[in-house]
Amino acid sequence: MPLLGCIADDFTGATDLASTLVRQGMRAVQVIGVPAGPLPEADAVIIALKSRTISAADAVAQSLAAGEALLAAGAKQILFKYCSTFDSTDDGNIGPVAEALLKRLDGGFAIACPAFPTNGRTIYQGHLFVGANLLNESGMENHPLTPMRDANLVRVLGRQTEGSVGLLPFTVVEQGAAAIRAEVTRLRDANRRFAIADAITDQHLMALGEACANHALITGGSGIAMGLPENFRRAGLLPARADAGTLPEVGGPCAVIAGSCSRATLGQIGLARDHVPTLELDALATPDASALIRQARDWMAGKLDAARPIVIAASGTPERVAALQAKLGRDAAGALVEEALAGIAADLVASGVRRLVVAGGETSGAVVQRLGVEALRIGAEIDPGVPWTHATPATAPEGMLLALKSGNFGARDFFLKAFS
Repeated sequence: MPLLGCIADDFTGATDLASTLVRQGMRAVQVIGVPAGPLPEADAVIIALKSRTISAADAVAQSLAAGEALLAAGAKQILFKYCSTFDSTDDGNIGPVAEALLKRLDGGFAIACPAFPTNGRTIYQGHLFVGANLLNESGMENHPLTPMRDANLVRVLGRQTEGSVGLLPFTVVEQGAAAIRAEVTRLRDANRRFAIADAITDQHLMALGEACANHALITGGSGIAMGLPENFRRAGLLPARADAGTLPEVGGPCAVIAGSCSRATLGQIGLARDHVPTLELDALATPDASALIRQARDWMAGKLDAARPIVIAASGTPERVAALQAKLGRDAAGALVEEALAGIAADLVASGVRRLVVAGGETSGAVVQRLGVEALRIGAEIDPGVPWTHATPATAPEGMLLALKSGNFGARDFFLKAFS
C-alpha cells in the first residue's frame, strides 16, 4: 500500500513532485486521472489531474474522488500539490480543493507552501518571489489562464477560502520543527484553518516536512515533500532504497513538443532553434487544429533521428497569446493549441518516437491523454523538478520515455541536454 498519497492539479506538477520523492528514496508512480481500478504498487502514488483551470466545483469533485482512491489503498497521509507559482484565480482552485480535502480528512488545519528554492521560488512574510522578483512582477502576471497579480499568498488564499488564513513566518520556520509545531498549535487555537509557510531554503522545507509528520493533509509545491520520506523512515515504514529512480533503457527517435508560453520555455525554444530542426507553429495565423497537425506532419518527414531531437512548438509571446484569445476566446484558444499538439504527439509516436519531452502543464495533460498513458514510473531528473518517466501506452506497448516539463522549469539548454 502507498505510504503517501498525492493529488496534483496538473501533469507536469505531478512528475515534479514524484521526482522530489524519488530523490528522497521513495519509489513513485504517477497515475493519470482518477483511477478506476487498483493502484500500482509504490511507496508514493501521485494521481495527476488536469484540474488547475477547470471550474472549482469540478476540481473539487475530481480531487475528492482521487482522495478516496488513495485512502482506500491505505495511504497514511495526503498531499495536495499545486504549482510553485500558486497558479490560480480569486475563485480557485487551490482554496476550494484544499478546504474540501481538509473537511473530508477531518484535519482541522493544513499548511500551504509552494516554495521551491532550487528553482527560485521562495516565500518571505507570506510573499512569493520568483528569483529576485515578486510573483506579480515575474511574468506570471501575464499568464494566459491564471494571471497572478498579487504576491501576498495570505491574501490570495484568503480570497479563495471560507476559513481564515494565517502565516508561519520566517522567524519561526528558521528555528526548526519544534518551533513550527508550537506555532501551528497557536494558529489552530486562533481558529486558523490554513497558514502560508515562509521558506527560503531547502532546510526550511525539511523542517516543515518534519513538523507536519502527523498532519492528515499537507498542501504545497513539490518542495514541501522533501521532508516527508524521512518521517516514514523514522516510523520504520520506509526501507532505504538505492534504486528508486531506475528506469528501463529506451532508444529510437526523439522529439520535443512545447505549448508553454513562459519565459523559460521561450528561451529554451530560442536556443534549440540554433542547434536542431525546429518548427514554430502560428495558431493565430492558422487557427485550425487539423491544419496545424498537417503542417507538422509534412515538416517532420525525414527529420526524425535518434541522435538529435526535433522541436515542434506552438508557444508564443504574451502579445500573440492575447491576440489569439481575443480572436477565439480564452478557452477556445487553449483548446485549439492543446488539440493540435496532442495530435502531433500521436503522429510522432506512430512514426517511431519513443523519447518525448513535452513542455507546459496543459499541453502535457492533453498529450498523455491522447496517447492513452495510464501510469508513469518516475526516474532520474534532467533538471530540478523534471524527471524522465517510463510509460507503456497502447500506442507504444514496448515502452517509451516521457519528460513532462512545467513551462517555468529547466535550464536554457534543457531541450538539448535531455537526450544527451
